[in-house]
Parts: sequence; C-alpha cells; structure tokens
Amino acid sequence: MTSMPRFVVTIDGAAGTGKTSVAQELARRLGTDCLDTGAMYRAIAVLSVDHGIAPDDGVALAQSIQVLGIRFDWNHEPASILLGGVDVTSRIRDLDVSGVVSIVAKQPEVRKVLVEQQRRIGEEHPLLVTEGRDQGSIVFPDAEVRFFLEAKMDERTKRRVKQLRESGKTVENSQVLQDISERDKIDSTRTDGPLICPEGAIVIDTSNKTMMEVVDSMEQSVRAVLPT
Repeated sequence: MTSMPRFVVTIDGAAGTGKTSVAQELARRLGTDCLDTGAMYRAIAVLSVDHGIAPDDGVALAQSIQVLGIRFDWNHEPASILLGGVDVTSRIRDLDVSGVVSIVAKQPEVRKVLVEQQRRIGEEHPLLVTEGRDQGSIVFPDAEVRFFLEAKMDERTKRRVKQLRESGKTVENSQVLQDISERDKIDSTRTDGPLICPEGAIVIDTSNKTMMEVVDSMEQSVRAVLPT
C-alpha cells in the first residue's frame, strides 16, 4: 500500500447519519485506517469542559491543543484518541461534551489547527477513509471519492440514543433530539467550514438502510476507481 499514490475517501454528514460506523467498516474492508475527525473536535470539547476553558475561546483552546497535543493510537481498532497522552475515547461521547462540541468546532483558531493535523494524517496514509463535516468540502476537496450521508431526524435520534445507552449512559430521547437539533443549526450556519454537501459527492440517505447495505454501496463506488 505504501507504493500507491494517495487515495482519500471522504464521508461527511450530520450527527446520527451513521458516518462513524460506516467509515470504520469501509476502512476495514479496504484494509486501511479510519480518521474520525469528529473525535478530534470532541477531544477539544473535553479540554474545554474538564479544564475550564470557555468553548468559544478559540485562541485559548488552540494554544492548549498545541501544548497538550491530540493524537490517535492506530494500534487499536477503531483507533483510540488521546488528549495530552490520556485516552478520552469514552469521555468524548458524554452529553456534556456533545453540548459544547459544535461551539468549539466553529472557532476558526481550533479549525485551523485541526485541519492542518488532518491533512498531515492524510499525507501519512496512502489510502485513507476520513469522516466528519468538512472533509470533502474543506480538508480534502480533491479526494477521489466523496460521500455525503443523510437521514431523517427521528432515525438519527434513535441511533444516537442507542449508541449512548449501549455505552452505559442514561439519556432521554428529548435530550438527544435537542442536542442534535442545536448541533445541526450551529454546524450548518458557521462561517468557517460549515456542514454542506461537497460538490460532486455521492449522496446516500441512510434512514431505511442497514449499515452493511450502505457500506456495500460505498465499497462498490470506491473499488470502481481505486487503483489496483
């Protein structure tokens, strides 16, 4: 794989559309790593909550990121994320973190640091599946294959509630619905890297599809253009 030219697959979409699950499965089938960029922003949200830094203080957050450092441990599948050397993979899914992550993610100073890190990771991986909200539009606009996932709000809420409860969290549907709605509004209206469907992206509505059905379709599209 190291001898092949760089080949990037981007998967964008709002919360609860199934990005993370399908990205991890697609990466597994292709035999490469999956970059969960949302985990990076969530790690900074942990930094905000746990270290008492205002989520809208982009300068302070960016400075703290540079000091502590965020990195992935690719030895795990899926990769775990470390903040200052501490594994925060479980912490990043807590509702108090979800409640500020979109505010954190709209700070230009934070986005600048993470976009640079994401592009660096892309350079280190000849074949990469990356998912988030701006991967095909901002970070890798020249990606060979770009996907944009959609889903109905009730389905998105149901999926996120299931995910949280399976991880041991106690949540109500109304809490999660409000959280997703607020994040949608912030993500789609921010001036720096808003959530949009990238030009030329393959749009998939995942509402009535299983994860495997979605991945089957994506894999077919990728392998049609993937160098052998």
